Amino acid sequence: MTRVVFVLLPGVHLLDLAGPAQVFSTAVAFGQPYVLDYVAEQAQVPSAQGLPLTARTDWPGLGPDDLVVVPGWSAPTLRGGPRIGPATAGRLRAHHAAGGTVASVCAGAEALGQAGLLDGRRCTTHHQLQDELAARHPRATVVRDVLFSADDRVVTSAGIASGIDLALHLLAARHGPALAARVAREMVIYARRNGNEPQASAMLRHRSHVDDTVHRVQDLIDARYAEPLPLARLAAHAGVSARTLTRQFTRATGGLTPLRYQQTLRLERAEHLIGHGATVESAAREVGFEDARMVRRLRSRSS
Repeated sequence: MTRVVFVLLPGVHLLDLAGPAQVFSTAVAFGQPYVLDYVAEQAQVPSAQGLPLTARTDWPGLGPDDLVVVPGWSAPTLRGGPRIGPATAGRLRAHHAAGGTVASVCAGAEALGQAGLLDGRRCTTHHQLQDELAARHPRATVVRDVLFSADDRVVTSAGIASGIDLALHLLAARHGPALAARVAREMVIYARRNGNEPQASAMLRHRSHVDDTVHRVQDLIDARYAEPLPLARLAAHAGVSARTLTRQFTRATGGLTPLRYQQTLRLERAEHLIGHGATVESAAREVGFEDARMVRRLRSRSS
């Protein structure tokens, strides 16, 4: 069993907590062996929305496969927010030192900073708190305009709803993108936003419809976009004819065929790799193209 331990601090935002918790509990419904625990420095924790929460004050035993998450809280500044005690800070450091992953949502990054886990690492937080986080923890590199950042098993996310994106990312990293897509779909979050991709990515632009058949096909393409996916295979996956799938897919996505949708995903991923130092040729092969010619062709078509 894998434990997910949520560390609750006074003024915790309910969605910072409930969003990631829902992701992992949904994964349990799909057969993944997660156990969720809630710990705090006191048994009763007030939430920002007025609902009191109950937590255990003793920590369960943790192993390197377990995850610790610190949800954010409501405070006008990080300086005015709660401080973690020495025992909690020590628990966070010890779990990371033993090979475990520590994550935060929104202002929860400040707790990781208090524990010394942001030093020398990339991190992020809510856009209104980024300047203060950088000032309070000058040895950290605060990354702006991203949904989440992962650096050496320290994973931080931006404001509130991005905690769901962070949790889906952790599921995808551990179990593959297909499970993350399935959980997102079950939660009626048809787009799993990537932390280092543009927020207006193809998964967001072409996932706002309500056609369940097309969503099932997009789930498959999203998970295996670098593989050959013949139209007949996609149609069989959806349980419809190739002609019906093409018609439904084009209508739902605003004019894209399944092949064009897959090519769009490949091109966006290739552009990301190129932007991070890869050659056009290596990026093309990484995303499933035979060579760089298709990348150049799709670039010219979209320009």
